[in-house]
Amino acid sequence: MLAFKNRFHGRGIVRAVLRTGLAVRTDTLTYKYRRSPHRRHPRIAVVVSKKIQKSAVGRNRIRRRLYEEFRQRLDQLEPSSDIVVIVTSGGIVHMSSQELHRLVDDSLIQTGLYKTP
Repeated sequence: MLAFKNRFHGRGIVRAVLRTGLAVRTDTLTYKYRRSPHRRHPRIAVVVSKKIQKSAVGRNRIRRRLYEEFRQRLDQLEPSSDIVVIVTSGGIVHMSSQELHRLVDDSLIQTGLYKTP
């Protein structure tokens, strides 16, 4: 589970990121992100629609898997980033851990949100 400082609090800021953020789309995920220079920690939200997974158990499983992938990469993310991940395909439920790991890595590289050494 993500720490309190790495989660969004309230829907207003999520809506702002969705409205004004830049987008990177893959087959299964869409990233909406923006930089907030006054932030010291990245914040992440995962959105899974009922159209993607009908059962709440399935939606929560997808969220937990993605939050864990991001938790492992928190130290590699830009500290000033607000990221909203929208799941656009239900196939993510059946992905292996390695496939999901690769998918998240590749899409984060596309966004440019990894810290540059």
